[in-house]
Amino acid sequence: MVRKLLDGLYLAGGIASGCFLVAILVLMMGLSLGRQVGIDIPAGDDFAAWSMAACAFLGLAHTFRSGDMIRVGLIVDKLEGRARWAAECLCLVVALGFVGFFAFHAVEFTRMSWVLNDRATGVVAMPLWIPQLGYSGGLVLLAVALLDELVHVGMGGAPRYEKPKPQTAEEVIQQAIQSAV
Repeated sequence: MVRKLLDGLYLAGGIASGCFLVAILVLMMGLSLGRQVGIDIPAGDDFAAWSMAACAFLGLAHTFRSGDMIRVGLIVDKLEGRARWAAECLCLVVALGFVGFFAFHAVEFTRMSWVLNDRATGVVAMPLWIPQLGYSGGLVLLAVALLDELVHVGMGGAPRYEKPKPQTAEEVIQQAIQSAV
């Protein structure tokens, strides 16, 4: 039950990220084509920038859980058994510490924007806590994903954020194609 809920949250973050990517496309095309015909989108640049931040941060947890986040395993990949388990746990604890720190301060930043009724200074005086939700929400979701994975790995499970190593030459070629190498 909890597993399904968490996986659904990570997927929802990924879908929201994709929606903001489409919004960026629509806004940028609207701004570019609008200039040609004399139509202006008020605060279009602001909305595009806020969409970029939301797109980047909301997709972090889904990217992590899908195994698509860049991971440098120069040391961890050389380890085996209990040493590898300890290194994986240590990496997750350090990552959770950093992301938790940033998530806490992002939430506090968003909360203060709401309390102070901070508004954008552009053409559209939007309350800034609204676009900041994508930033802080994405970091909180990533922190939850890291904690989820730390509990899973700490209890002896295999890391779910790692893609399986290729076993055949065809699998190596397929992974290279998928990663655009």
